[in-house]
Amino acid sequence: MKVILRILLLMVGCSMSMQAQLAVKSNVLYDATLSPNIGIELGLAPRWSVELTGNLNAWTLNDGMRWKHWFVQPEARYWFCDRFSGHFVGAHLLGGQYNVGGIRHLHHDFLGLQLSRLGDSRFQGWFLGAGIAYGYTWILSRRWSIEAEIGLGYVYRRYDVYPCAHCGTKIEENKSRSYVGPTKAALNLIYVF
Repeated sequence: MKVILRILLLMVGCSMSMQAQLAVKSNVLYDATLSPNIGIELGLAPRWSVELTGNLNAWTLNDGMRWKHWFVQPEARYWFCDRFSGHFVGAHLLGGQYNVGGIRHLHHDFLGLQLSRLGDSRFQGWFLGAGIAYGYTWILSRRWSIEAEIGLGYVYRRYDVYPCAHCGTKIEENKSRSYVGPTKAALNLIYVF
């Protein structure tokens, strides 16, 4: 987490010294799932910007359910007109760790993790991936914007399986799985400096 903060401070310092445009954003889709997140985007050239977002969910839910994770997602963007306005395409990386389990009544596949198995098991591991994205930014005022973005890509994950949300004995070790599909969904509220 310290590395993320240092990178964010470096981006702010660079924007001040280069007179570059800087934006701070929050993905309201993650906010709705109680996953605090922050993103910083730095304009590098008239049609180029870089973004770094971070997400942390450290909560243990009711009845021992666990959906803990952290991840970072850097992205380079090309804007079709001016940066921070209109259509853009991007290339992103993502990586992080997770500890998920004890969740019942879900039949969904999230990054290749079959959530229907989470009622009986706990999965703990890490993931790395890359993808491409398309988005659009609507300017609301001089300082405020809204942005929608969707991304597709590849994710590799490595994990251990435990028999239940509270137990500590591994039942499967060093499993891995690859995933191809959505890697980014964002509806960002943006403040531009």
